[in-house]
Amino acid sequence: MKKTALSLLAGYLLLFAGCVANKEEWPVIKTSEPERLQGQTDVLQLRAEPLSVVRIAFIGLGMRGPGAVERMTHIDGVEIVALCDVLQENTAKCNKILEERRFPSAQEFYGDTSVWRKVTALPDVDLIYVATDWKSHATIGIQAMKDGKHVAIEVPAAMTMDEIWALVNTSEQTRKHCIQLENCVYDFFELTTLNMVQQGLLGEIVHGEGAYIHGLQPFWNEYWNNWRMDYNHTHRGDVYPTHGLGPVCLAMNIHRGDRLNYLVSVDAKQISSLDFIKNNTGEDVKDFRNGEHTSTLISTEKGRSILIEHNVNSPRPYSRMYQLTGTKGFANKYPVQGYALDGIEIDSTIAANHENLNAHSFLPADVRTALMQRYKHPIAKSIEEKARQVGGHGGMDFIMDYRLIYCLQKGLPLDMDVYDLAEWCSLIPLTELSLNNSSAPVEIPDFTRGNWNKLNGLKFAE
Repeated sequence: MKKTALSLLAGYLLLFAGCVANKEEWPVIKTSEPERLQGQTDVLQLRAEPLSVVRIAFIGLGMRGPGAVERMTHIDGVEIVALCDVLQENTAKCNKILEERRFPSAQEFYGDTSVWRKVTALPDVDLIYVATDWKSHATIGIQAMKDGKHVAIEVPAAMTMDEIWALVNTSEQTRKHCIQLENCVYDFFELTTLNMVQQGLLGEIVHGEGAYIHGLQPFWNEYWNNWRMDYNHTHRGDVYPTHGLGPVCLAMNIHRGDRLNYLVSVDAKQISSLDFIKNNTGEDVKDFRNGEHTSTLISTEKGRSILIEHNVNSPRPYSRMYQLTGTKGFANKYPVQGYALDGIEIDSTIAANHENLNAHSFLPADVRTALMQRYKHPIAKSIEEKARQVGGHGGMDFIMDYRLIYCLQKGLPLDMDVYDLAEWCSLIPLTELSLNNSSAPVEIPDFTRGNWNKLNGLKFAE
């Protein structure tokens, strides 16, 4: 019996080796990559006309919107023109924020789920800031660009491949910025680690890990009309991948010298959400689609690997994992924050007794602190104190908003572009496709359509 099993394994490995030798023969589920229309070009490093004052309209003022409104009042050169939500109480609450911050009152739009259309059509708006439920993100973003506005969309910005391609095409056609509001790339640890990577401290990055592990039991009932639980009820896969994937992709220069190639996804059976629904509604659900825990492995064109996990069900401490494995070092955010370095000379200003440092354990806390101070990202240096004061997940939300407005005012390329949005959101439909086909490998499209190595690495405009 053992011999048979070993023979089968050996045969499988030989088959896999043959597939690797000839990518055209891989048993990968192919995905479509629509051609650009004639005259349509990419928006890599897109620059728009500088805006000395950025006039903003907010659509969606439930859980995330009010915080964004308040943060924007701390940035010079911002006017808040319009506030839009289904509920009048939410627009009124945000106008109260403006009043307290001594800003002029904004126009209020409310009453139904289609009132947003009046907002994107306003003539005196430069930027539409979308913080509605997931399923309306892309629809609003597409129309906003067609109406001549730049658009910033909360995560995830798109849920289907059709929505993703529509956002890419509309941005390319209108030459308007379309950014996903991925705050985790601006976390102080992630920014510092990104700078370390770009300075070569970790060597070549060969593997990365990210996750969204966050038991949502205390929050499920706060989502308007139960939209988030309903989405998990009817969809399978990693439906919220961008917090974990975004920082890893930036560190790996995805579509800036490398690209995501294919993925494989597996999940565990659902238990906790079924119990939650039963305990809160009495309903005995039989058709809940999303798993308790979803794990996705990704391979890149240049041979790197990425592991992304999703679990909003189990009683676990919050974690985005965020790990980078390099040829000279290792970075880790959760559950223990630290760095391990191998063969790296650390000068005496960082560590007086550094001769015993090695990669078999994390750097001592004082050395880590000094190292992070040395490699603090230029963006964080310029805005850290104010970001911590204003807040928003420890300050990273404010840095995200500040950088968005700064680049719009200066006419600079944004830190993230519509291709980042597309790549990170593509896990939502593609993991479901893999799971629905017994965890088959699924191709990840090149959303730049051939220009993934046009740029030489990630560069934030300064």
